Amino acid sequence: MRFNGRMNSNRKHWNEQHQRLQRALAKAEEHGAAIELFLSQHAMVHASAMSDAGLWSFTDEIWQDAPEAMIRRIPQNCHHSIAWVFWHLARIEDVTMNFLVAASPQTLDQNNWFERMNIPFRDTGNEMPDADIARLSAEINLEALQAYRVAVGRKTREIVQQLRPEEVKEKVKPERLQRIRDEGAVVETAHYVLDYWGKRTIAGLLLMPPTRHNFLHSNEALRLKQKRR
Repeated sequence: MRFNGRMNSNRKHWNEQHQRLQRALAKAEEHGAAIELFLSQHAMVHASAMSDAGLWSFTDEIWQDAPEAMIRRIPQNCHHSIAWVFWHLARIEDVTMNFLVAASPQTLDQNNWFERMNIPFRDTGNEMPDADIARLSAEINLEALQAYRVAVGRKTREIVQQLRPEEVKEKVKPERLQRIRDEGAVVETAHYVLDYWGKRTIAGLLLMPPTRHNFLHSNEALRLKQKRR
């Protein structure tokens, strides 16, 4: 796959900064720097409308000049659409940051986001059958999807800015994982995801769902955009 020079340099910079973030989160005395670094990393894997950071946006690169049909299509020999990817990213971030980090209600259940997106799926999309992926891709309200993801990102930033240094080192609490089960946010066949999250500290969660998970799937979305059919 070929990327233009600007894309290459920004992706390289993001990866380098993520390594810095990992080191900073490990040191209580660098808590303030770690939070600022997280916020910049997070901004770059969201739409520029999500924050006023004024940074390059991987999300904007993907949505720019992409017609609706391209966003909804599932290319040959692929399992996902761009629409599904961004819905999955928003759901994972919403669930992990609210239920696991902040012990707060998920954004999905506020401001009628679930109804506005016009789909019946409330889980994270892990282990979603192909037929449901196709249905979501065809039916989801794209404008509401983008706005929902912006709302999720803004809530994440509020949560992270309130974290204390000692909280960052804490393990995920079992009762918070149980809330995900109770809410049906992860389907039964994907409970390995809960096992993974249950082994993480809060710092570990900051390094994956709202940052690297977004980055990895954004790369997938870019590849989907570049598929000719």
